[in-house]
Amino acid sequence: MPSTDVAERMDDRNHLLALAERCEASSKPNRELDAEIYEALGFTVRRKPTRLATRRTPAGGIYQQGSFWKSLGAVSADINIAVSLLREKAPGWSWSLQCFASEDSLAFQALVAECSGQGVMGSLALCAAMLRALARHRPDAEDQV
Repeated sequence: MPSTDVAERMDDRNHLLALAERCEASSKPNRELDAEIYEALGFTVRRKPTRLATRRTPAGGIYQQGSFWKSLGAVSADINIAVSLLREKAPGWSWSLQCFASEDSLAFQALVAECSGQGVMGSLALCAAMLRALARHRPDAEDQV
């Protein structure tokens, strides 16, 4: 039977892969998905409480960066936020993003550290590829993801 640490790392790896699949399956940005991506990247997240929500409460919630709390970025909707998180969490990784357009559809494909992701938006495709790359580069990860 695997040790608790190994089991937790595998669960974490499986969670990253499942989250990447959710990014690819998503037809639009989602604030709950944003919060889960931030958590998967290692941030402490406090979600917006629905019963105490006001216009001054940041949409989606807040996350902790160092000793500061910041508004949760719309990583599933904004390519700039997705790129900045990628650069922060994996500064040396190479990445690319392509758009494929036809008369009736638009699709994006991203490549991060040799792991691919796709989505209806560039930000979702980049998030999927980033999550797969993080899962692949775990110390206990298998050679192929």
